[in-house]
Amino acid sequence: MAVTPSTGFGAISPPGGPCQNKCMMTVAIRSADHAYQYRPAPDGAPTLVFIHGWMLSRHYWQPLCDRLHDDYGYLTYDLRGFGDSGLGRTDSFSLQSYASDLVELVDALGLSKVWLVGHSMGGSIALWAADLAPAVVSGIMCVNAGGGIYIKDEFEKFRRFGTQLVKMRSPWMAWLPGLSWYFGRDSVFEPLAKRWGRQRVRDFLAAHPTAATGALLDTTTEGEVHLLPQVVARLQQPAIFIAGENDAIMEPKYVHHLASFHRDYGACGDNMVELERCGHLAMLEQSERVADILRQAIAAKFQVGSAS
Repeated sequence: MAVTPSTGFGAISPPGGPCQNKCMMTVAIRSADHAYQYRPAPDGAPTLVFIHGWMLSRHYWQPLCDRLHDDYGYLTYDLRGFGDSGLGRTDSFSLQSYASDLVELVDALGLSKVWLVGHSMGGSIALWAADLAPAVVSGIMCVNAGGGIYIKDEFEKFRRFGTQLVKMRSPWMAWLPGLSWYFGRDSVFEPLAKRWGRQRVRDFLAAHPTAATGALLDTTTEGEVHLLPQVVARLQQPAIFIAGENDAIMEPKYVHHLASFHRDYGACGDNMVELERCGHLAMLEQSERVADILRQAIAAKFQVGSAS
């Protein structure tokens, strides 16, 4: 394992805060250099591991890190082929493949008690990783992540649109004056701060085309979609699902559907939370609420005497 510190983003400048790029490190996982930031946990506390979604990066977890870093450790990282992480030599971009990257990253850093927090595609990766490493993963929170229902026409339309979106990218688009304005309003209930629109443009353009297309196609096959509920049904760890009432990308009904396969669904400690006036980026749109839900979930697990 080779771990290397880095102090520069190149063309990408993140928003400020405790999760900024000052202490970015890289580690080689399955032939790909993964960019990450890590803050050790206080004694006895778990480490929160944050997994971003498609065409995004680790930076979107900054608001949660700002609110939670005094009580927990955290690890934010860029998925293979996204953000500042390299592509490596693998030809698989399935959920299980990305989950295997995550399990190896956690092992390389010597972490033994983690909570996985994943957004959208990152939530599905978190579920797979929890299934692969139950002794290490204490709990999971899925933010704007659901699924398990394969609608052929809708998925084919989504795959065609996404593939064309990746192909149409060009570096000159970074200079389009209205693009960051558009990205600051896309898929959210209310406009984001300007810095997040700019960050979304950077990540949209920075994603490696092979990873961007591969992840889109490999994670949305009929087989992959139908496997996810089986993974959720096997989990013994707590799994919390957060939906945005106004999320047009991952509608709440699909989040409810996936959450329903978990053993806690509909029980006294119901594992499903739907946020009002919230779109597809709940960790930015309602950071404080998401942080509170995570605190409560971790506290509930400790209260029942299972802090492993």
